[in-house]
Amino acid sequence: MGIQKLNRYISSFQLIILGFFLVILLGSFLLMLPIATNDLKGASFLDALFTATSAACVTGLVLHNTAQYWSFFGQAVILLLIQIGGMGVVTVAIAIAMLSGRKIGLMQRSTLQEAISAHRVGGIVKLTVFILKTTFFIEFIGAISLYLSFGMEFGWLKGIWYSLFHSISSFCNAGFDLMGEIQGKTSLMYFSANPFINVPIMLLIIIGGIGFLTWEDIRKNRFQWRKYRMQSKVVLLTTVVLITLPTLYFFFIEFGQKKWQDMSLLERLLASLFHSVTPRTAGFNTIDLSKISEPGQLITIFLMLIGGSSGSTAGGFKVTTLAVLAMTMTAVFRKKDTAECFGRRLSSESVHNAVAIFAIYMLLFLTGGMLICGIEGIPLLSSLFEAASAIATVGLSLGITSQLGAISQIILIGLMFFGRVGCLTLVYAVISKKGSYHSHFPEEKINVG
Repeated sequence: MGIQKLNRYISSFQLIILGFFLVILLGSFLLMLPIATNDLKGASFLDALFTATSAACVTGLVLHNTAQYWSFFGQAVILLLIQIGGMGVVTVAIAIAMLSGRKIGLMQRSTLQEAISAHRVGGIVKLTVFILKTTFFIEFIGAISLYLSFGMEFGWLKGIWYSLFHSISSFCNAGFDLMGEIQGKTSLMYFSANPFINVPIMLLIIIGGIGFLTWEDIRKNRFQWRKYRMQSKVVLLTTVVLITLPTLYFFFIEFGQKKWQDMSLLERLLASLFHSVTPRTAGFNTIDLSKISEPGQLITIFLMLIGGSSGSTAGGFKVTTLAVLAMTMTAVFRKKDTAECFGRRLSSESVHNAVAIFAIYMLLFLTGGMLICGIEGIPLLSSLFEAASAIATVGLSLGITSQLGAISQIILIGLMFFGRVGCLTLVYAVISKKGSYHSHFPEEKINVG
C-alpha cells in the first residue's frame, strides 16, 4: 500500500509517526542479528531498540561503545538509520518513489510538506530534489575534509569509513562516533586541539541545523538579505547569537578556571566554540563533560533544549520557537497587540504553536528527568541533563546512560522518539479531528501574572 492510499485512512501526522516507528523496528531487528555485534551474539531487544531509536531519531545516546561493540555491519545499519532519520522517513520514501518513476500525488505532497515543515505544497517535489542533492554533496565534501586527518591517523581504508561515518553523523546532528577509546579519551576528545577535525564537524552541524528552507533561501537569494523569508532571517540571526554568547561564556568563565589550565589557547578557543555548537543538537564532545561546572551544565541543557531550526536535521523545541517567544514577550512589555519582526507581524497561530511546543517540551523534559532521578537515585542535574539530551535528540551524556535500568532506558526511548517526530505532530496525530470549526464562545478576560 502506497503513501497515497495510506493517506485515505490515516492523517499525514500519523503517517510520519508510523514511518519512524517502522524504521526503528526494522533497525532493531537488524541490530539483533549475530552479525551486528563483534562478539557474534547479537544485541538484546532492549539494547537494539534503544540504539535504533537513538540512531533514527539522530540522538547519539548509546548503551555500548559504538566502535567496540558493533561490527562493521552493525555500524552500517546505524549509519543508514542516521541518514534516514536526518533527512526524514517521508522524504526518503518519496525520494525512492521518485527514482522509481512513480507519480507524486497531492496527498503525498501534503505529507511531505508536513515532514519538512514547508510553507506550501507548491514546488515541494523540486524542493525535495534540492534537499537530497544538497545533503549528499555537503556530506561528501565533509567526508573529504575529515579524511585529511582521519586518513593519516587510521590509514586509508579505515580513514575513509571514519570520514564518511562522522560526516553523515555530524550533518544529521546525530552525535554517533567510532572513536572508541584513544589513550583514555572518548568521542572526539583526542582531537580537541585539531582544527581540521573540529572546524569541519562544527560547520556540518551548523549547516544541518539551520534547516532545508533556509538553504533554499540562501541558494535563491545569496547575499540579498532583504529578499530572505522572515523565518530564514530569524533562524540565521538567532543561530549566530546562540553560538556567540555561549562561546564567550565558556572561553572567559568556564575554561578560565584552574581545572582547565592545561588547555592551550587554541584548544580553549576550539573547545569553547565546539561546546557552543554541539549541544544544538549533535552530541559530540571534545572535553570531559563531567568536569564542567553546574552553571556550565545548565547552559548546556538550555542549548540542548533549544536545538536547531524547523525542518532541519536537528531536534529541540527549535530556535524559531525561542525567537517567537522572545518577540511575544517584547510585544507584551511594549504593550503592543501583536509581535513584530523585520517589518512583519507574527501570526497568532505561530505564537500559539510556540507556546504549546515550549510548554510540552518543558513538561516532558522535567517529568522524564525527575522520574529517572527517582528511579535510579542519581543527582537531579545529571538526570535532567540526560532527559534534555534525549528529548532534544542531542546525545551528550555525563556518562550515566549505560548505567541506567530498563525502565529509565524506556523513558529515554520515549523522549527520543517524541523529540524527533515533534510534539505537535504527535498531538495532532492523536487528538486532531478532520474538519474545522469557526464558531466561537463568548470572550471573557482572565488576569495572569
